[in-house]
Amino acid sequence: MAPTLILKTGTSWPDAWRRCLAVAPEAFRDDRVLNLWNGAWQEDGRALPAVSPVDGSPIAGPPRLDGTTAHRAVCAALDQHRAWRHLPLEERRARIAATLDALTEHRGLLALLLVCEIGKPWRLAQADVDRAIDGVRWYVDGVEPMLAGRSPLDGPVSNIASWNYPMSVLVHALLVQALAGNAVIAKTPTDGGVACLTLACALAAREGVPVTLVSGSGGELSQALVRAPEIGCVSFVGGRDTGAAVATAVADLGKRHVLEQEGLNTWGIWNYSDWDTLTAVIPKLFDYGKQRCTAYPRFVVQRHLFDAFLAAYLPAVRTLRVGHPLAVEQPDDPYPQLDFGPVINAAKAKELKDQVAEAIDRGAVPLHRATPDGARFLPGQDTSAYVQPVTLLNPPPSSPLHHAEPFGPVDTIVLVDTEAELLAAMNASNGALVATLSTDDRATYDRLAPQIRAFKVGHGTPRSRGDRDELFGGLGASWRGAFVGGDLLVRAVTRGPQGERLPGNFPEYQLLP
Repeated sequence: MAPTLILKTGTSWPDAWRRCLAVAPEAFRDDRVLNLWNGAWQEDGRALPAVSPVDGSPIAGPPRLDGTTAHRAVCAALDQHRAWRHLPLEERRARIAATLDALTEHRGLLALLLVCEIGKPWRLAQADVDRAIDGVRWYVDGVEPMLAGRSPLDGPVSNIASWNYPMSVLVHALLVQALAGNAVIAKTPTDGGVACLTLACALAAREGVPVTLVSGSGGELSQALVRAPEIGCVSFVGGRDTGAAVATAVADLGKRHVLEQEGLNTWGIWNYSDWDTLTAVIPKLFDYGKQRCTAYPRFVVQRHLFDAFLAAYLPAVRTLRVGHPLAVEQPDDPYPQLDFGPVINAAKAKELKDQVAEAIDRGAVPLHRATPDGARFLPGQDTSAYVQPVTLLNPPPSSPLHHAEPFGPVDTIVLVDTEAELLAAMNASNGALVATLSTDDRATYDRLAPQIRAFKVGHGTPRSRGDRDELFGGLGASWRGAFVGGDLLVRAVTRGPQGERLPGNFPEYQLLP
């Protein structure tokens, strides 16, 4: 009989909230977070109710501003930008370094907020915080040659990002953009992460970093955060539907932009035999329930290898550990070792389950459907945001699972017989961020990889967004604007020589680094 689980000591939302009030009382009130603009924490906006995906319990929601107030915040950010851009690099570097020290001091609280707000297992929440700190420190130590001959933009950088990586994507970008001489604006993601971002921005603001943090609906704030003439650059991470609207706006205005959008990242199997290696990597591909822009939800498998593929894949996927990220047997036990917890909310869980059911009704073959029997849950807890791993063979073309990224623990498999079919299936979404081709023959990889429409293509190994000097971008509809990573991130938010063409995917040209 499985033991009854309890919540780990000191990890409840009230515990985390009390710690936030103690660490940054200027940014948190008794029952809400504040917006940060014009260099001060503002008790404005309409705070919406929110619940944790972990167990459905109430947590702090975003204090949503209206468009008029958001534009006032943008104008104030421009004033900050005009002062900050003339600050000597050594002073900017010192302030960002001090921010990193403060983030390091409160690493545990930031990670706990990520667990409570967006359902990350503890291991992955810590990694998100650490990647932000270590990544920005790399720029602090080596940014000087990257800025040689370059100057800050004419206005602040506006950041609109999805909820899944508040620290290692959004806070990382904010601090590097500020280091490069820009004031920075961030919109809190609607679906989660507001307290974590508020704490991180509070620590940065204390060190004099010109950061603005506002909440609101994308539709209402887009006029201020995307179209306002005061904005020097728009940085967006999210889905293609929203990204297309942003792309149209920035193209019309001729505004500097970085738009990272989703794509169906695929893993091809062709003339392959190293099945032990594949078995070992499968569980890692389910980190955070595949709620990552670099997740691999599609396998494209050579038909005559399908039996061997299943023999390698199914035992691995059956080992996945799912459950409440804070549930333990004894109060002071270490955090549970999980592959993933909930998806971002109950609505997303229902959407995924409905898509799976519809795909099966239309002909997809279920190869694996895990049950919640072995999952780690607290007695009686709300589990409406949890989705157990599912694997489907040949989703029908009418299903969203055939051509779009599910952003959840749902794998699909497509069988092919020819190299042409392999490439067509791997390029199903008109561009992707990453892809992998597993083949025993290096010459085959070298011949086929350039025909896969992904920014990064691995040979039998997964590719990631990368850190430090690793570049990042996307091909096709998965990316618009300047590529980032390494010195390209600095170049994307600074001005260089007259007539400079930044590496990226622009309406008038595409330039690979």
